[in-house]
Amino acid sequence: MAAPASEKQVMVVGVDESDCGVHALEWTVDHFLSPSMPHPPFKLVVVHAKPSASSAVGLVGPGAAEVFPIVDADLKKRAARVVEKAKDLCASKSVHDVTFEVVEGDPRNVLCDAVEKHHASILVVGSHGYGAIKRAVLGSVSDYCAHHAHCTVMIVKKPKAKH
Repeated sequence: MAAPASEKQVMVVGVDESDCGVHALEWTVDHFLSPSMPHPPFKLVVVHAKPSASSAVGLVGPGAAEVFPIVDADLKKRAARVVEKAKDLCASKSVHDVTFEVVEGDPRNVLCDAVEKHHASILVVGSHGYGAIKRAVLGSVSDYCAHHAHCTVMIVKKPKAKH
């Protein structure tokens, strides 16, 4: 879904609390939006998927109603920290044509929906580097997006540390 010639294309980057998410954003900024480019080709949309309190707690029964507001407040604080870190990273690299969004829901759906909403040309996600068993149990956001997002999907892997 390319944008009209007069508009910049949109690049959506999914970020989370992990180093992998931050690395994906940093890599994207360094390679596509650096200050050395006088007219970067993309408008950046940074999206963080905040889990709902009910999905994070999973409690049913007496006392659940008292726990939800506490968990929700914690999840909102975490989301604010993630976005603040992303804002700081973009500002430190002189990237100003950027929008930040926090959307409640499963990251797989949130990112694919963001692609549709913004008519993105590219979706960038980090890779946690899970093995086959962890991926099967936990699910892979990057794998899901690669198969379901209606745009190009770039999966940025964090380099392995040399021993």
